[in-house]
Formats: sequence, structure tokens, C-alpha cells
Amino acid sequence: MSDHTPAGHPLVPDTASWAYRVGALFLDWAASSLVAAFILGGFGGSAYQWLPLALFWLESAVGIALTGASFGQKLLRISVRQLDGRPLSLLRALERQLLICLVIPPLVFRADGRGLHDLLTNSAAYRATA
Repeated sequence: MSDHTPAGHPLVPDTASWAYRVGALFLDWAASSLVAAFILGGFGGSAYQWLPLALFWLESAVGIALTGASFGQKLLRISVRQLDGRPLSLLRALERQLLICLVIPPLVFRADGRGLHDLLTNSAAYRATA
């Protein structure tokens, strides 16, 4: 898959491909599920129905706000930041990740690879450089 540059921003680096983003999402979800199972003492129960999602939301948002990437994004060398290169605030990262938790916003995207969650938070996921 090829990477894309956000339209209208010729000096902005290429956004991460969907393969990398889905891989990072899988790693984040797996980690959140394992942590939830550890907290609850297993993979069953009514709390397990919502705890992995809550952990994913918080882990990914805090990671993006503090380091520019969630756990899975760090492993796959993806960086999330605003179009001007600045990091997202915690509030903006919580908003972005909540939209991802709703599933539909990431599935509605432009040719540059930015979904509704990125458009609404003025952000993009980039391949991290060296």
C-alpha cells in the first residue's frame, strides 16, 4: 500500500498506510484485552464486555497526548500529530480516540487517508521518521 500526503499540505510528511494503522489498532486492542483480563481475573463476565474498550480509549489517548503514539503505534512507528506538526492535547486526543471507538469515523475517509476522526481533530497519523 502506498502512503499519502494530506491534500493542501505539500510540506507535511506522508500519512501512515492503512496496513500499519490496522496493525497498530490490533496491537492496542490485544494489549487492552489482556490488561482487562488481568484486572478481572479472566476473559468472561459482564465487565469484560466494556472494559477492553475503555482501556483502549484511555491508553491510546494518553499515549498520543504524552508521546505522540499509542502502544501499538509506537511498535509500528506511527506518530499522531496535528497537521502543523504539533502534538495533540489530552482533550483533543481523547476526542480523536473516542471517535475511533465509535468505528464509523475511521471508515469514512478522504483520498489522503485521513478519516473523520482526523478531520474533526485536525490531525493525521504519520510514519515516524528515524
